Amino acid sequence: MEEYMENEYQMEVENRVRNLMWTVSGDYSLDVGLDMVSFQKSRYISLYDAVKQGAFAKYFDKDALALYMVKKTFLGADEQNLMNLAQICVDAAAHKKAEEERSGVAALRRRAFSDTLDFEYRRLTESLTGMIKLTMMKRALDSSYQTTKKLSEAAAQVERLEDAEGIMEVIRTVDQLYNSLLDNTFEAKQGNLDEVLSVTLEELAEYGWKDFLKEDAAAESFEDYMRRVSQNMMRTDSSEKEEEEREQKKEKNHVVQVTEEDLKKVYSYVELNFGKSYLGRLEGRRLDHKLCRGAHGDCSLYFTEGILRNPVRNNYQYQYALRQAEQNRRAYARNHNLARKNISILTDVLKQALVRRSEVEQVKNFYGHVVPNLLWKVGRTRDRRLFTQNLNRNASDFVVDVLIDASGSQRVRQPKVALQGYIISRSLSNAGLPHRVMSFCTFWDYTILHRFRDYDDDRSADKNIMEYTTSSNNRDGLAVRAAVDGLLAREEENKILIVLSDGRPNDIIVNRPNSKNPHSYGGDYAVMDTAREVRHARSMGISVLGVFAGREGDLMAEKKIFGKDFAYIRDIANFSNVVGTYLKRQLDGQE
Repeated sequence: MEEYMENEYQMEVENRVRNLMWTVSGDYSLDVGLDMVSFQKSRYISLYDAVKQGAFAKYFDKDALALYMVKKTFLGADEQNLMNLAQICVDAAAHKKAEEERSGVAALRRRAFSDTLDFEYRRLTESLTGMIKLTMMKRALDSSYQTTKKLSEAAAQVERLEDAEGIMEVIRTVDQLYNSLLDNTFEAKQGNLDEVLSVTLEELAEYGWKDFLKEDAAAESFEDYMRRVSQNMMRTDSSEKEEEEREQKKEKNHVVQVTEEDLKKVYSYVELNFGKSYLGRLEGRRLDHKLCRGAHGDCSLYFTEGILRNPVRNNYQYQYALRQAEQNRRAYARNHNLARKNISILTDVLKQALVRRSEVEQVKNFYGHVVPNLLWKVGRTRDRRLFTQNLNRNASDFVVDVLIDASGSQRVRQPKVALQGYIISRSLSNAGLPHRVMSFCTFWDYTILHRFRDYDDDRSADKNIMEYTTSSNNRDGLAVRAAVDGLLAREEENKILIVLSDGRPNDIIVNRPNSKNPHSYGGDYAVMDTAREVRHARSMGISVLGVFAGREGDLMAEKKIFGKDFAYIRDIANFSNVVGTYLKRQLDGQE
């Protein structure tokens, strides 16, 4: 009964807040998500949020702002930071107009800001967009408030929106703030505001909404995504609880219901957006039959050298891959000296270890070359090892696979991950060790394996790693299984697999009719599956190293997958030392 009364109270509160928003906007069909979580802390925060949203919807084209944000995100902008800036600008553009109509809004706004500072001060100080929000609230409460020049200039730019007459003024301010404060290379890489707005709905519908924008919402249509952006950009900044809930939701694995007719179209779609496969369909089916079993029943493998190498046509994804490759190359150019130093250190470690393997080692034995100064032992001791034998170890019996997570969760780290892959690959090439480098992601039921270089390619192929791009989800267990299958086919006795990942295997599963394995691939289930594949690889004599490139909160999952053989790279400057220590141990034959 108590729970029922609580639910009734919450519904009544939400209805009153929603009615307030409708009254301000004059539009009783307005469907915008309300900030009801904050009501538990302060009713003033939720009430002002409703007023602000209603006023903005009344005086501005909120859908135009939402569409701009979708396009900006599609071109590589960080969605959450862009959203935070939009929320700040929405308030600046709406509050003055609302205050002119309703005298109580100004006092309500001040009370909401005061309570927000009380409850959210620490969280706001943890990010630049949070600091801008904090500055705006403090200036609203105290016009004499002083802060840094950077924050003051940003706040002044936002405050000019109080006299904005159209939505383009709001969009232009959001865009300028993002480019100047959060990514000053965005315009050079992806284009100015006119080029952002020139992205067509066809391009978004063709690729963006199904894949690039939402690895966490597979069944969401483009219209659904637009609606979500429109709602979120007008809300008060999310609380810590909401952010945690968002992350948990993102971790949940969605099951996509499809028909066989849908699946027939997927191969063509994969080919269009990831490039033609270098395997024939018959060979592809053979590998599917061999490897796609158990937890990966009904899945498929797709081997490609990428859309830039084997495009079907020059579509938007091809242009995106070109831009990302250029961004990766620029990151390498900026870090050229650091990368060259890492390559030099790692190359020296590998060469020295190989030289030691080439040295002739003399050991005592029961036969071989007699050692005269040991003959005194005859008849006096039980030790009959009076001879020495030369042992020659083969220095060239190593092969290495480098497997790189290319799922959407790696998007913000693309240049960094590409640089790490290049350092490893160039060092292995310098040491003369045959190696293959592939990235992996999963789209629908296809795990895409993008091969940048093959085992016996010359060192010129190392630069192909700069074509690394991220997309969709990741089925780590199947990717590891496929890499291991390639390693086992090699003749070299010593095999090493290096996996660069963020420790978060997470895949949308496509639920075929009569599916063999309808289990959702995520969370502990996916971590344990990947760990099993790693253990299986080790049982087959393959040494496996996990290189962690993710959030510190995911370290435990990485440890479960790779055990003691994983490296956490906090600083790229120390990359060669950490990876070199492991490879040196393998080349020296140490456990």
